[in-house]
Amino acid sequence: MTDVRAAFRRFWPLTRGDRGRLLVIVGCVVLSALAETASILLFAHLTDTALRAGSLTAFWAPACAWLGVAVLGALVGYLGNSLATWTAERFVLRLRAAVFRHVQTLPPHFFQRHRRGDLVERLTGDVEAIEQLVVSGVVGAISAAFSAVFYACAALYLRWGLALVTFGLAPLFLLAARRFAGRVRTASRDERAADGAITSVVEESLGNVVLTQAYGRGADEERRLDREARAWMRAAVRGARLSELYEQFVEVVETVCVLAVIGVGVWEISAGRMTLGQLLAFAAFIGYLYPPVRSLGQLGLSLTAATAGAHRLGEILDAEPAVTDPEHPHPAWPVRGRLALRGVSFRYPGSPRASLRDIGFTAGPGELVVVTGPSGAGKSTLSRLLTRFYDPARGTITLDGVPLPDLPLAFLRENVALLPQETLVLSGTIRENIGWGRPGASDAEIERAARDAAAHDFVTALPDGYDTPLAPGTAALSGGQLQRIAIARAMLRAAPVLILDEPTAGLDAVAARQVVRPLRRLMAGRTTIMITHDLSLAPDADRVLVVDGGRLVESGTHHELLTRAGVYARLAHPLPDTVTDTPRTTEETLILRW
Repeated sequence: MTDVRAAFRRFWPLTRGDRGRLLVIVGCVVLSALAETASILLFAHLTDTALRAGSLTAFWAPACAWLGVAVLGALVGYLGNSLATWTAERFVLRLRAAVFRHVQTLPPHFFQRHRRGDLVERLTGDVEAIEQLVVSGVVGAISAAFSAVFYACAALYLRWGLALVTFGLAPLFLLAARRFAGRVRTASRDERAADGAITSVVEESLGNVVLTQAYGRGADEERRLDREARAWMRAAVRGARLSELYEQFVEVVETVCVLAVIGVGVWEISAGRMTLGQLLAFAAFIGYLYPPVRSLGQLGLSLTAATAGAHRLGEILDAEPAVTDPEHPHPAWPVRGRLALRGVSFRYPGSPRASLRDIGFTAGPGELVVVTGPSGAGKSTLSRLLTRFYDPARGTITLDGVPLPDLPLAFLRENVALLPQETLVLSGTIRENIGWGRPGASDAEIERAARDAAAHDFVTALPDGYDTPLAPGTAALSGGQLQRIAIARAMLRAAPVLILDEPTAGLDAVAARQVVRPLRRLMAGRTTIMITHDLSLAPDADRVLVVDGGRLVESGTHHELLTRAGVYARLAHPLPDTVTDTPRTTEETLILRW
C-alpha cells in the first residue's frame, strides 16, 4: 500500500477546486447508506407487526415510511453519483492537460527515447487509471466504509452477540485482497506496457504503410503486432484470472457467513430469543455488510493496479525540461537579429561524445550564413541550440548581445523562426496551417504570406481553396507545395531571425526550383542561418561555414572555400558524368541543379 499512498499524495493536489464537491458527494454517500439501513429496519418492523399479525392497518405506516426513505435514498444516490461522475471527468481533464502541458516542454531526445504510441497510451489509459485512484477510489472507499459501519451498528443493535461472531469472518476479505495485490499490480503494469506497445506498432505501421507495401513486409508487420498483442493478452488474462479467483473466494466466504447466521438465527427463534423479523433483518444486514467489505478488498486490488499507471505517468512528469524560463528575464526590446556564438560546445544527454566543439561565428541582419558539412557533423544540433531546445554545455549564444538563457522562451521563439527539415502539417485547413505561424492573423495577411511564398495560385486552384483540409501524411499536395505552405507560415511569423534546416530536403529538382524564389523573399532583410547539404544557394551566402566532427573546420565565401580544396571543395566536387565519365566543374554542377 506504500505505492498507493505515494501515488495518492502526488496526484491529490489536482483535486483542488473540487474538494467542496467531494464533500457533497461524501454527504450523499452517507445519507444513501443511512437510507439503506433505515429501509432494512423498517422491513423488520413491517414483518413483526403487519405480516405476522396479518393486519392491513399495521401495514400502512411502516410501508409509507419505507417508501419515503427509498425515494429519499434514490434522489440522494442520483445526486451523488451524477456529481461523482462530473468530478471524476473534470479530474481527468485537468490531469491530462497538466501532463500534456509538461510534455510540450520536454526536449527532442525524450521523444526519441519513447515510442509515440506508448506516450499516447500514458496520456489516455494511465490518466484514467489515476482517476480511479484519486477520485473514484476515494468515493468508493468512503461509500463502502460508511455502509459497512451502518450495517454493522444495526446488526449489533439487533443481536450483538451474533453480530460479533459474524464480524470475525470479515477480515478474510481484506487478507485475501492483500494476498492478491502484488500479483495484480504486476499483471496490470505488464498489460499497460503491452497496450502502449500495440498502439506504437499500429501507429508506426500505418505511418510507413507505403514502405511496408513496397518492400512486401506486411507479414512481418503482422507478426510484430501479433507478438505485442499476445503479450497484452497474457497480461490481461493473468490479471482477469486473479481478479476472478478473488471474487469467487469471497463469494464462498460470504455464503458460509450468511448460512451460519441463518442457522444460528433459527436456533435463537426456537428458543424464543429472536423474532422472525429480527432474523430476516439481521440476515439482510449481514448480506449487505459483506459486499462493502468485499468492495474495500476489491478496491484495494483496483488501487494497486492503478499504481502501475501512476508509475508510468510519473516517468513523464519526472522528466525535466532541458531549458526553462529565467527567474529574472531580460526586458523585451525591438529585436534587430544579430546572433553571436562564442566557444559553443554541446553533448546530448547520455551521449558518449560531444556533438559540437568550440563553435563560434556571428550573423547580422540581412546576412545569409550557410552551414554545411558531412552527415552527422552536428549541423542540426546547431539549429536546436539557436532555437534554445537545449543550452550549450560551454560557451554562449547571444541575440543582440543578450544571452539566450536570459530571454523568456516565448519571446525568443517569437523572434527566431524555425523552418524544420520535416515539412510539418497540422490537422486543419490550409488557412489554419498558414495562420498557425501567427495566431490572430487576418485572412488578408494569410493570403499575402501565401502570395509571397508562391503558394496562392495553387491554393486557389483547389476546389475548396484556403479551406481545403490537410492532415499529417496528406497526399492532397506535393512535397514542394507543402514546403511552400511551411514557408508562408514562416513569412507570416515575420521573425527577424530565420533558421532553415534543410529547406529543400526530399524535393526533386523541379520542386526545389519552385521553392528557391520564395525562400529568397523570406530571407530578405532577416538574419538567416541555413543548414543544408544542398549547396545551390551557397554562392548567394555572405559566409559558408563547414562543420565536420562537431568542429568548425572552414569559413569563408563559396568561391574562397572552393579555391582552398578542403572539406567544402570535396562536398561540392561533382561525381563523374555517367555517360561521358567526364567530371563537371563545381560551377557547372551548381548551375545544372537549378
